[in-house]
Amino acid sequence: MSNIPSIQWFPGHMAKTRRLMRESLPQVDAVVEIIDARIPTSSRNPEIDKILDDKPRIIVLNKSDCADSVVNNLWLDYFKMQGIPAMIANSKTGMGINAFTPLVKATLSDLIERRKSRGMAGMQLRIMIVGIPNVGKSSFINRLAGGRRAKVEDRPGVTRGRQWVTLNKDIELLDMPGMLWPKFEDETVGERLAFTGAIKDDILDIELLAMRLLEYLYKHYPDVLEERFKIAPNQDIQHSYDLLEQAAKGRGMLLSGGVGDTERAAVKILDEFRSGMLGRISLESPPCDGGNQ
Repeated sequence: MSNIPSIQWFPGHMAKTRRLMRESLPQVDAVVEIIDARIPTSSRNPEIDKILDDKPRIIVLNKSDCADSVVNNLWLDYFKMQGIPAMIANSKTGMGINAFTPLVKATLSDLIERRKSRGMAGMQLRIMIVGIPNVGKSSFINRLAGGRRAKVEDRPGVTRGRQWVTLNKDIELLDMPGMLWPKFEDETVGERLAFTGAIKDDILDIELLAMRLLEYLYKHYPDVLEERFKIAPNQDIQHSYDLLEQAAKGRGMLLSGGVGDTERAAVKILDEFRSGMLGRISLESPPCDGGNQ
């Protein structure tokens, strides 16, 4: 089937974020990395690992309502085996949010005890929040803080400068802008980031992107395509464009002469995947479960 061109994306403000992160690191006690539960590997920026070094870290698998619940639990087990505290959350509904403060305190329990022994009990914990664009980082912070404290939009690159947010008497958060990295060595990583909206659509060929997503869904979630787009499983598909055309016709998106409106269908497919309307779909499994699907 078809292949989309290699995706590269590193605007200037992301280079600035990298500098800001390095400069801010001495001011915080730990780092919380927000990732997309549908693509936990692809949504982890390798640049962040280099910058954070041995700073204590917590991982939040956000948008977990859009990911396969069984696979979510496999990822929690995987990170636990790696010695990294992790939790699942849905910042839109608030699911899992209440686990955040106890997890932070448990992760930093040694630091809290040291401060108590030095007469510094009650000193606020300062936590840096990082992640790639469009993983729901600002929504997560707003849900924690009980209000719209950080600017939120359903597009990448909205948070441009760092913002301090007081969560409660115990915790203060430093919200950093979303940051991608200079080059995707693995083409699949770029594709999956594009599927979830972490890369701006205006630099992409939307039809090619939708075709690649349909290929994956046809292989791993055929029932979704049959239910949403009337694409029958177990066909002899020669080209992924055939899937896109079938999806267009299945949803009644037609041009004159009964030809499928593939451009309109492509936009619909990506929108419905990103919003979770296609159901709970995971694009990656942890290495201990056989790696990427």
